[in-house]
Amino acid sequence: MKRLMNTLRLLVWLTLWPALSWSQSHGLVSTGNSQFAPLSSVDMGDVVWTSGFWAERFAVCRNAMVPDLWKTYTDANISHSFKNFEIAAGLDTGSHVGPPFHDGDFYKLLEAVASLYAVTKDKQLDSLMDRVIPVIARSQREDGYIHTPVRIAERHSKGGAKEFEDRLNFETYNMGHLMTAACVHYRATGKRTLLDIAIKAADYLDRFYKRASPELARNAICPSHYMGVIELYRTTKNPEYLQLARNLINIRGYVDGGTDDNQDRVPFRQQTTAMGHAVRANYLYAGVADVYAETGDDSLMACLNSIWEDVAYRKMYITGACGALYDGTSPNGTSYNPVEIQKTHQAYGRDYQLPNMTAHNETCANIGNVLWNWRMLQITGNARYTDVLELALYNSVLSGISLDGDRFCYTNPLAVSAQFPYKLRWSGGRVNYIALSNCCPPNVVRTIAEAGNYAYGVSAKGLWVHLYGSSTLSTHLKDGAALKIAQVTNYPWDGNIKLTVQTAPTGAFTVFMRIPGWSRQAALLVNGKPATGVTATPGQYAAIHRQWKAGDVITLQLPMPVTLMESNPLVEETRNQVAVKRGPIVYCMESVDLPKGASLFDVVMPGKTDLQPTPMEIDKSHIMALTGHALLRQDTGWQRTLYREAALNDTHPVKVTLIPYYAWGNRGNADMTVWVPKYFQYFGGQIQSQ
Repeated sequence: MKRLMNTLRLLVWLTLWPALSWSQSHGLVSTGNSQFAPLSSVDMGDVVWTSGFWAERFAVCRNAMVPDLWKTYTDANISHSFKNFEIAAGLDTGSHVGPPFHDGDFYKLLEAVASLYAVTKDKQLDSLMDRVIPVIARSQREDGYIHTPVRIAERHSKGGAKEFEDRLNFETYNMGHLMTAACVHYRATGKRTLLDIAIKAADYLDRFYKRASPELARNAICPSHYMGVIELYRTTKNPEYLQLARNLINIRGYVDGGTDDNQDRVPFRQQTTAMGHAVRANYLYAGVADVYAETGDDSLMACLNSIWEDVAYRKMYITGACGALYDGTSPNGTSYNPVEIQKTHQAYGRDYQLPNMTAHNETCANIGNVLWNWRMLQITGNARYTDVLELALYNSVLSGISLDGDRFCYTNPLAVSAQFPYKLRWSGGRVNYIALSNCCPPNVVRTIAEAGNYAYGVSAKGLWVHLYGSSTLSTHLKDGAALKIAQVTNYPWDGNIKLTVQTAPTGAFTVFMRIPGWSRQAALLVNGKPATGVTATPGQYAAIHRQWKAGDVITLQLPMPVTLMESNPLVEETRNQVAVKRGPIVYCMESVDLPKGASLFDVVMPGKTDLQPTPMEIDKSHIMALTGHALLRQDTGWQRTLYREAALNDTHPVKVTLIPYYAWGNRGNADMTVWVPKYFQYFGGQIQSQ
């Protein structure tokens, strides 16, 4: 009977798909019809950045980031990414070159191009996609399987490269990014060319998982396909894809041989803490949140809540970065049985284990943090997820790309020193091409191209304002009523925000204004008067319900004092140190801004600071620096010295400039640090904090 019902549902879907497809919502993460997601994105293209911070980043993305990456991936002398598709399609000869996840890199770039097109309607972008999608289609096997390393090996009739026999081959990871890119391309262009390829791939995966042995079915790594399968379900409404996503969760961890490195040693419903490889973990958590949005499975939500609190309260950097360790052990090296201890790489470490110079913090893990928190926001409406999303987006995500858009960070440490005694596995600075692992560049570029999709949302109650930036919004509320809003602000450099209603429905609705968790004494006004009965509580959305009309103005004032932050004392690496934060921006010091001969690591921060916002430009990018004074200790040298008697009262004032953390490394090689020791003054046998 169950099989019969599934068959009937599938027949209904096959009948209605052509009629239903374009009527669905067109949000980046399209939860408009998700039963257990009260919030949903506005449609792609509804938000246009007009000036200020995000308009500048979007322009660099359009004019530099995407063209540079397109050249990189289509020039076989630099990267074989697209050339692999041509060879797999039989349009050229040769062998596969590059990592097995290179297909996914190109799909992410395609998604970035489609996201730009959704806003700009630039025909040249559409033409770029139209030229490469037929090649991708030709590289796909008739049964839907698509993965260039195996397809090229099949064309060469070579043994050894067989589908899903090697869990490190990233097949499902690539297919997941194909599905996501295809949904974005379809929503942006209305064309099914890439979507049809993704549907064939999903149908192949569905058949594969139904017939494969449990051991073979678990041979998947870095689960982007959880998000991809659900997004394809939202686009097509094919019930088979929802069931596939459920099964993908159910099979994790039920066969011997799983690893915490891949989050499949322990069944997901038994996981309560973040473990293993941070990219794979965050992608998994985001995908599980997607499944919850469609099913309301409370056992999934209980795990997500527990894991989120473990990350946010014990394992996340002040920049929103995740994955502290190049190499770690699981379960945390605490087992009495050495056989149970597993090596994990790019790992979530122990609680409060957050080193600075050796921090890994892969850009993809930080983007995964954004993807996960965005989905948690959709299914809860809780502003704590928006706070983390904003923190990561402005700091540990943007740090992954240079201000001019063509150099990238794979890792995102919180301190860099030329005197560091050994060479880390990955470059501690910006490079044009990360030969062994270029997954982060297209990931950060698609994120910047799509940032406008995170700014606003809608629910049955009204409009939600998540992120602040000068923009226009032209959208529809859940009941179909048209709404147009213009936002003007210099956020994140100041906290004065003005929203003007340009078109409003006749009925009353609520505007939910996010009050960031970092804010204090926020003021909310409507048409110049305090919003009646509305409390601007930090870390919550302030609900303003009324009948709106064209010309109404909402003003939000968020004071942005310079704030010295400290960490939980269990974080050994930053005990008795402070970081500087203003609004959502975390700041750092670079040695290039200190007097010649002064060591960055001899700077100490007084308890009371005179740091003031100062406009500055780096690589034609407008930033808000902080300038003022700190204290500089006398450096007597540490050659052949491990310990020495502490010097007291050995400081003198020094002028300092702090820049946003995301802007570090754009002025050549220099030492950098986020955390600075806090200065204590010695007076007659007593220590007093300045």
